[in-house]
Amino acid sequence: MEKCCGASFESVAPSLRDTFRPLAKTGIYYARSWREYLAGETPQLPIARPTVALAAEALRDEVVLLGLRARRPLSDPEAFARIHDEVVAALKFYGRRGWLDDPEGFFRPPAPLTDVEVTPVRRRNHTYARLRWESGYRPLRGEPGGDRWATYTANRRGYGLLLRHPEPRPWLVCIHGTEMGRAALDLALFRAWYLHEELGLNVVLPVMPMHGPRGRQLPKGAVFPGEDMLDDIHATGQAVWDIRALLGWIRAEQPGAAIGVYGLSLGGFIAALVASLDDELVCAVLGVPVADLVDLLSRHSGMARDDPRRRTIELAGPLGQMISPLSLTPRVPLSGRFIYAGLADQVVHPREQVARLWEHWGRPNIAWYRGGHTGFFQSRPVNRFIADALARSGLLAGIDRPGMPDATTG
Repeated sequence: MEKCCGASFESVAPSLRDTFRPLAKTGIYYARSWREYLAGETPQLPIARPTVALAAEALRDEVVLLGLRARRPLSDPEAFARIHDEVVAALKFYGRRGWLDDPEGFFRPPAPLTDVEVTPVRRRNHTYARLRWESGYRPLRGEPGGDRWATYTANRRGYGLLLRHPEPRPWLVCIHGTEMGRAALDLALFRAWYLHEELGLNVVLPVMPMHGPRGRQLPKGAVFPGEDMLDDIHATGQAVWDIRALLGWIRAEQPGAAIGVYGLSLGGFIAALVASLDDELVCAVLGVPVADLVDLLSRHSGMARDDPRRRTIELAGPLGQMISPLSLTPRVPLSGRFIYAGLADQVVHPREQVARLWEHWGRPNIAWYRGGHTGFFQSRPVNRFIADALARSGLLAGIDRPGMPDATTG
């Protein structure tokens, strides 16, 4: 085999393919969008004229996906055998308990939080607090992947940021997406100071398992979401457990408080699950939400159709359904359900993920913006939609905001 700069052609070719893949996939997206636009048929989605700007949004998403794949490389088929065996064992374990048919049983109610550490922090002109607590989530005895999950010791501590007013106010729990869980990033992407200071809310930003400070000293390749299906199952279970425990703490701190949840991407997935398990939420706002995690991982795996590892992901389908909000009934009132999503989103597919969740949730108020997965942050219509959603749900009712803009103006 000829060498080039010390590397064989075989090692260079995949890298070149990866480099040009975003351009090729964006071209396919652009051509398909034109076909649908000219045919006037985009079931469940608004008809939007394809533009170069929209294609650029799709390209940015494809570059993001390239980076995520680099951080989440697929194991070789031999190493994947362990994942396959755990999936088989999990189907039996959860099947015996009836949770594949009745997923609500998987999400056990958490014990009350009794010792939450609140540490004041001052940064520039802002004052907030750091929250720390002991997460009570533990895999069941004999649960597949449970012994390995127990070695991820950083997950045992819950973390979050708290922006709280001195007087009683409604609360909004903001649940971050993949690769987030860092204070500066979360505060910016959620526009947390606007929610707190302008809209007058108490804002909590918890950190999900395997993210931020809870992702320290993890083994190489241990990420959420990732190829390890049982890690994904436990991370989802613990994320939901921790959010529900945090809701209990808020209610103990301020009895009768109105509370809403707002999730981004993977956080939208978790928010939808929490809103299907908690009876007292005023609203749930889902931004670019995932509906079926295993289906999403399959779409972005990059595996060929004849790759033996694909069989493992297909086999894990019932596990993905067990932890999907599509398998649960939302408990938040229809008037308090809101979704927004990008027409050019290449990370969380609008039709395969968002539209399915929108249908399952009773077709609530939804906003489609002209952009990709991360385009919401720069979208003024999305910012107005979020403020309007919080107002229309009743979460902002009774807040005295002298001199502040009306919530519906964003």
